[in-house]
Parts: sequence; structure tokens; C-alpha cells
Amino acid sequence: MPNYGELKRRAIGILEEGGEIYINDASDGRVKEAIRTVISTEQHKEGMSFYEWEKAEKRLYYAMRGYDVIEELMEDEEVSEIMINGMESIFYEKNGVIRKFSENFESEDDLYLMIERIVSKHNRKVNLKEPIVDTKCPDGSRVHVVLPPVSVTGPVVTIRKFLNKARTLNDLIACSGISEAAAGFLKNAIRDRKTILISGGTSSGKTTLLNALIDEIDEGERIITIEDSAELKLDGRENAISLECRNKTAEGVGEITLRDLIKASLRMRPDRIIVGEVRGAEALDLMQALNTGHEGSLCTLHANSCKDAILRLKILMLMGMELPMDAILSQIVAGIDYIVQMKRDSCGKREVNEIIKLCRVENGEIISEKIDIS
Repeated sequence: MPNYGELKRRAIGILEEGGEIYINDASDGRVKEAIRTVISTEQHKEGMSFYEWEKAEKRLYYAMRGYDVIEELMEDEEVSEIMINGMESIFYEKNGVIRKFSENFESEDDLYLMIERIVSKHNRKVNLKEPIVDTKCPDGSRVHVVLPPVSVTGPVVTIRKFLNKARTLNDLIACSGISEAAAGFLKNAIRDRKTILISGGTSSGKTTLLNALIDEIDEGERIITIEDSAELKLDGRENAISLECRNKTAEGVGEITLRDLIKASLRMRPDRIIVGEVRGAEALDLMQALNTGHEGSLCTLHANSCKDAILRLKILMLMGMELPMDAILSQIVAGIDYIVQMKRDSCGKREVNEIIKLCRVENGEIISEKIDIS
């Protein structure tokens, strides 16, 4: 069995001899050439077969240019999330179930090198001064990194993978993610320009449903999507704009927030505004937009029930401005027509659990009506 750590060190040594002090400075061609050189030497020493030789070349290339040991997970389309808890502990979510990965990074240096490759793609830095960073992989997968000393267990990397194909409502029906009655109801709601809030816990399928509802919007409508990190799919739509937040620079300037993007979107003549996730003071700006002629919009929110979603929305709006509770409740009822609750069970199955209609404000509370989706 080849010693990949030793092979990698030898390949790096070849690059350094050629003047490439840092691996990231070398071209792909130079990296592959160095790998072939060390593997060919190993082949004579170990008597590797052609298959083993090819496999060793790929693994070394992934370690020096790709995602190292998690490349297999990145390429698996059924894996939705990868959780690296230090160099010796990797978990992944596949088909809704979390499993432990059989492979580990050979050293902490290898893990740090992979992190550096990811963050450098978007001109980001992560170090002792800035130990927490959000960024993306080239394919759009969302990446969150936390380094020591903030993380006691070592470098922690969480990757929410960007799925290549958005599911439609028919796809969700086929996998029992939504009933035919609920899908039919939501199709009509989109056609009738009803505003829908999708609520649910972490990894409950909110974005998947949101993408499916976007697919039901008429091609002629102008869509503006607003996200912290772009995940929504607008493939094939000619009149659609995707806006994404920007973190502040190392100097503390240049930040673009969800509030900034919502305000900017109102000047872009949107037919529908779609906010990937409402989680702060931007809730107030969104509700004001929904009450000024932008009906038919869509958004998601983290909450464990439709009732909790209303409570959380009230709190988020108060973060934007101190307003009388009656005014907040009135804006919610006037701005949002339906709340759709997503649930994820212990087996990892995600499904639409409940749909309610917001009716009116009465005695300081929002009166709702449950929709039959059985």
C-alpha cells in the first residue's frame, strides 16, 4: 500500500525544486507532472498494477489540488452535507441520514491546506485573527470554517453541497415529500400570486421546496432572488436576477447586507422578490415591500412550527425598528398569505407537514386557518 503522505511530500519537493514554493502557485500541469514522477518511482518499488497506479495518481492530485479525502463525498450527488470535525473525524449526510466517513485526513496540515485552497478561490482569508469564515466552493457549495482556538476540536469545516438539479413539485410528490393535494394547492397559490413563507428546522427541505415553487412561476415574470450565499436555481430564466450578500473586508468596510439587497431590489422592477432565508432585521424591510405591491413573493425562515414562525417573524421585525405590536401583526397578515411548515423525521425524510392561511388580527393575535393537505 503506497504511503500517500510520503508521496505527497516528494511531489511537493519536486515542485519546490522547480521554483513553485507554494503548491497553489503551481499550474495543474506541473502538479500532475510531479505526481507522475513520484508514482512511477513507487510503481517500480512496490510493483503496483496499472489500476493501483491510476488510483494513486488521482488520490495524490485530490490531496494537492482538490478536496483531499472528501473528494469522494463531493462527487457523490446523494451526499448533501459534509461535516469535518478536525482531521480525524468526518461525517456526511446522505439521503437524509448522517453517517461517519471511513477516511480521515493524514495530517492537520493536509486539512489546513484544503481549507486554504477553498477560501482562496474567493479571495478570503481565515487565520488566528479571523478564525471564522463563510465562503463557497467553485460549484456553489456553501462552506463554513471555524479554526482553533475558537474550535477546541481542531479545524471544523461544514460544507452544504450545491445540488446540480432542482427538484420540482412532481419530484417531491414522487419521493413522498409532499402530498398531491398540497402540491396542487401550492401550484394554484403561485399562479394566484399569493405570498408564501416556508418554515422549518435546519436541513428540513426549505430550500428544496423553495426551488420547486420558483419552478412554478411563469417564465415571463421578473424574479429577484436575495440570499446570504446564492443557492437558488434560476436556470433557463432570462429575466431573473440573483443578488448575494458580501462580507466586510479585513479593513471592516464594503459589507452588503440582506437589508441593503432588499432595498436595492425594489428599484429593479421585480414581479416577485424571493429571499432565501430571513433571519434578522431585514424581516422589516421585506414585510414593508410585501405591503407595497410585491405580492406573490417567497421566503424561508427557521422555525419549528407555523405558530413559532409567526412569533419569530415578529421578533425579527422588532430588530429592524421599534413598532407597536398591532402594526407588526397587521403587516404580517397583510403581507403573507400562507405559511408552509417543513418537517424532517428521525429517518431523514423531509416533507410538507402543514399549511396555514393567515386570516386576520384579533385581540392582539393572528388568527389562522389550517389547510387540508391530506
